[in-house]
Amino acid sequence: MFYKDERLALFIDGSNLYAAAKSLGFDIDYKLLRQEFMRRGKLLRAFYYTALLENDEYSPIRPLVDWLNYNGFTMVTKPAKEYTDSMGRRKVKGNMDIELTVDAMELAPRVDHIVLFSGDGDFRPLIESLQRSGVRVSVVSTIRSQPPMISDELRRQADNFIELDELKDVIGRPPREYNEAS
Repeated sequence: MFYKDERLALFIDGSNLYAAAKSLGFDIDYKLLRQEFMRRGKLLRAFYYTALLENDEYSPIRPLVDWLNYNGFTMVTKPAKEYTDSMGRRKVKGNMDIELTVDAMELAPRVDHIVLFSGDGDFRPLIESLQRSGVRVSVVSTIRSQPPMISDELRRQADNFIELDELKDVIGRPPREYNEAS
């Protein structure tokens, strides 16, 4: 469902895509991902959204963020908030939904097709709004994990659902044993 002459933009929910790929047993090769979508249309922008732990000496995702920044991705980051939950566990919160939504709405008049790499059902109203403004929306996630990583309402709203597992041979590489930055 891609046309060679259409203007494309990628919106990657970093933690969501990482979790989906990990559940399928592979890592994303972002160079191959970008090349694949450059092949499918005129790629205007590839956004990558992630929260960063600012107070740590070394953030495991920092090498990935730096690499993406130097290799054609527009990085959108913000400091993650650390807190302790009611059970005394250390938790990190860093939702990037609003940033992604605002950027997608701003870019909508300049693109024909947006590819959203997320299964988060909170993005359904965004997709609906983009479609009303004439933008086609494809969603990349997976239904092959247990549980599925994409919400049913998001999948139904999208013009096109791309099963991440079917992109494995094109944009994947064997997993490394550490984290999102691997």
